[in-house]
This record gives sequence, C-alpha cells and structure tokens, in this order.
Amino acid sequence: MAMNGATELSPAARRLAALDELHFKLEKFLNLMAALVILGLMFVGTYQVFGRKLLNIPVPGYVDIVEVSMTIFAFLGIAYCQKLGGHIRMEIIIGRFKGRWLYAVELLGTLAVIMLMTILIYYTWEHFMRAYTIGDSSIDIEIILWPSKLLVPFAFSVLMIRLLLQAVGFTRLIMDPNAEPIAVPHIESVDEQAQHEIDAGLAGEIEKVDLLGANKKPGVH
Repeated sequence: MAMNGATELSPAARRLAALDELHFKLEKFLNLMAALVILGLMFVGTYQVFGRKLLNIPVPGYVDIVEVSMTIFAFLGIAYCQKLGGHIRMEIIIGRFKGRWLYAVELLGTLAVIMLMTILIYYTWEHFMRAYTIGDSSIDIEIILWPSKLLVPFAFSVLMIRLLLQAVGFTRLIMDPNAEPIAVPHIESVDEQAQHEIDAGLAGEIEKVDLLGANKKPGVH
C-alpha cells in the first residue's frame, strides 16, 4: 500500500516515522564519520609505504593508529547497515513466509538480536570501565585506549535503538499487514536484486553512449 501523505498515518505511526527519521540522521552521520576515518587511513597508509621506502620516515605508531581507528569504522556504521537491511541474511526459510508470518519471524529474529545486544552492551561497557580505570594504552606510542573502547558500547546502543524501532515497526505490521511499513528495512528478493543490478548496468551503458555521442565532433562519423 502506497503512502500518499503523512496525514493518512495514525498519530502513533507518525510519531514512529518521526523517531525513525531522526535516528536515521544520527546513523548517517556516524556512517559518514566511519567513511572519513577509512579515507584518512588510506592517506596515512599511502604515506607510510612511500615514507618508509623513499624517505625512511615512517609514521610513528602506525600500527597503534590503525588498531585504534578500527573501532570507529568497524562499529559506527552497523546501525546504518541495519536500517538499510544491508547485513548478510539467511533467507532459505524466511523467504518462504508472507504477510503476518513473515513479520512475526522478523520480529522474533529482532528480539533475539536485542537480547544479544543487551549482553554485549553490558560487557563492552565493563571492558571500557576497566581500560579507563587502569589507564590502558597502546604498546608503541601509548595511545589512551578507553575512548576507542567507549565507542563500542556507544555504537551498540545506537544499534539497540534501531532494533527497538524495528521491533515496534514489525509489531505494527503484524497487527495490520497492509499498513505502510515504517522503521523496518525493505528486504529485496533475489529477483528484485537481480533486476536492480540489470537496471543499473543498462543505465551505465546508456550514460556511456550519451557521453560518446556528446564528445563526437559534428560531421565526423
């Protein structure tokens, strides 16, 4: 069912949609930060190679920098990935369900992940507190490690909020399978994924043809 406007949604659905959109802005920002860190590491890695080989001036504590930075790009983007349904899914069984049964199975899986994340948030917070208490640092240049370890329970908490929003969204769809999906990922079937890849490939070929035609000089065949 297509949504023609926010006025067609109930007040509760509008609030859920507003929360989903607000949280998605945070997820996009964190994902951008993770991407920028990866870009920065690419430049640092390039300088490390050329600086060591050509100038004999390697980056001090390069391994420590990479280890600390891994926390950022490995965890800050997971909530964004969950929002888009970009994680690896095993759909041999789930793909056979439709309607309420599909949403019920999705809700069950979401609740299981919520339980897992609750445990992980607790123990990663304990790990952060231990590093903060003892002043844990890296081996080479002694980078303080507790900020990077704090990012893990923070990222898991952002993911937990996303999972809670999805649990509410799936519950809403169980109650009304024809309702407009809100706060739940749109999972494409294999056929839909293949069709989108075909469309993207054709669009790329058409763009190449247009560019070649635009660059062609008049009167030249």
